Amino acid sequence: MDKVYILGHQKPDTDSITAAISLSYLKNQLGMNTIPVRIGNVNSETRYVLDYFNIKTPPLIEDVKLQIKDLFYHKDYYVNYHDSILSAYKFMVEKGITGIPVVDDNNKLLGIVTQKIIVGNIIDGNIYALNTSYQNILNTLEGEEVLKFDDEIKGNVLAATYKSTTFMDTVNLNKDNILIVGDRHSVIEYAVNRGVKLIIVVGNNYIKPEHIELAKQNHVNIIRTKFDSFRTTKAIDLANYVFTIIPSEDAYTFNEMDYYDEFIIKTGKLKHNNYPVIGKNGICKGLIRITDINEMNRKKVILVDHNETSQSVEGLDEAEIVEIVDHHKIGDISTKNPINFRNMSVGSTNTIIYEMYKENNISIPKQIAGLMLSGIVSDTLILTSPTTTKFDKEAVEELSKIAEVDYQKYALDMFKEGTSLQGKSVPEIVNTDIKAFVSENGIFAVSQVFTLDIDSIMSKKQEYIDYINNLASDRGYKTVLLVITDIIKNGSYLLYTSNTGDIIGDAFNIDNISQGYYVDGVVSRKKQIVPKLMDVIR
Repeated sequence: MDKVYILGHQKPDTDSITAAISLSYLKNQLGMNTIPVRIGNVNSETRYVLDYFNIKTPPLIEDVKLQIKDLFYHKDYYVNYHDSILSAYKFMVEKGITGIPVVDDNNKLLGIVTQKIIVGNIIDGNIYALNTSYQNILNTLEGEEVLKFDDEIKGNVLAATYKSTTFMDTVNLNKDNILIVGDRHSVIEYAVNRGVKLIIVVGNNYIKPEHIELAKQNHVNIIRTKFDSFRTTKAIDLANYVFTIIPSEDAYTFNEMDYYDEFIIKTGKLKHNNYPVIGKNGICKGLIRITDINEMNRKKVILVDHNETSQSVEGLDEAEIVEIVDHHKIGDISTKNPINFRNMSVGSTNTIIYEMYKENNISIPKQIAGLMLSGIVSDTLILTSPTTTKFDKEAVEELSKIAEVDYQKYALDMFKEGTSLQGKSVPEIVNTDIKAFVSENGIFAVSQVFTLDIDSIMSKKQEYIDYINNLASDRGYKTVLLVITDIIKNGSYLLYTSNTGDIIGDAFNIDNISQGYYVDGVVSRKKQIVPKLMDVIR
């Protein structure tokens, strides 16, 4: 069963992280194979929640882009370096490929051999040299083992085509010779006495017993084949170890973790068709061909707490979205196939997931209930946000019983831990929870900071303004609004990029807006801030 990643948005908050975990548990109970992941670092509040309920932080993934390992390449297509050239060729023919990686006994890549290289070796190679095993020769010549003393056979090939007396008078045999001969018994006797490496008797010809006995004494290997002399001399070169024809230059390889788009770009320049695929420690995984990459197994994802491309994981367009669970406005994400899209106007994604547990009659464990509760009270500011609905309140009441916590006391402790700004720099604070939004007339960003210590930010007001000015300039935003939300007062202070006060003023109907302006009751980015900016940035 394919693994499905469940992930929230960039700069994940508590609702995003806990929703991924709680939904993953539900889906796995329903028979899916899911894993909750994150695409950013958890903040202090979320860290407190995970530690409180003793839950591991979801693993970090940087993208869901297509990789070589996601393609249906030819896994386990390779030959051992001690295989014969003929067996490598037959493997290619059988599999319908034109090249094959060659590996050592530990499956580490040594190079690649193609049919073109084999043909070139037959035409231009050293037809006299043989470096192989006794078994390879036996298999290549479809031969019969007569005498075997050596596993490895290395030497120079020659055929006894002269008249016997001429051959014995003119050819000085030695231990490095591999002799192809027919029923010339005097030549066989001569070769055995000279202690040649191997005698290949063609045409299934008779070998005298006394010559076999003499060969035993001199440790001469003998093979008999049904092939005639012509076919034997043509075939013997194919018995060589395949590593003997590996080109000297290194083969161009791809790692199974390489990205698909990089593969397309590089292969377009290299113009080859066959490429070995390498895994960890140089281990060969198989062969990928440029002509075989139409089929792919895209990474499968479920999105929670967002449905906009700009807020999601890199490479989302190369993945398969199978489901979305969200409580924000409908964004720009589209899919090729119909999916389950669960979207409700509630205060938290975990409220929707709570409803899904009830609908599927799945009991909620104590730890999961605690996570879901945390996500809801975080996003609704302990049920005081204008986004809060009766569904959120009902979920909190039930989940707090299962988790065995006083949700109000627990939430205050959670916010106290999460809103501490001690030791954090201006960029860290601004970027902890910032989201970009696309309007009809450009892109803007809203960063929101929940804190019980407003003075720590206002004392550095100009530093924050300077930073968001640079952020807007670098990223081409129409404006960047920093919303500093006071949890106790239930309102927010506004800092914004210079020269965009008119935009912010128009959005909130403020005539004489200034940096640090306090707006009472404004705490929800989703419901009270982003829609107002959308209306004016057109």
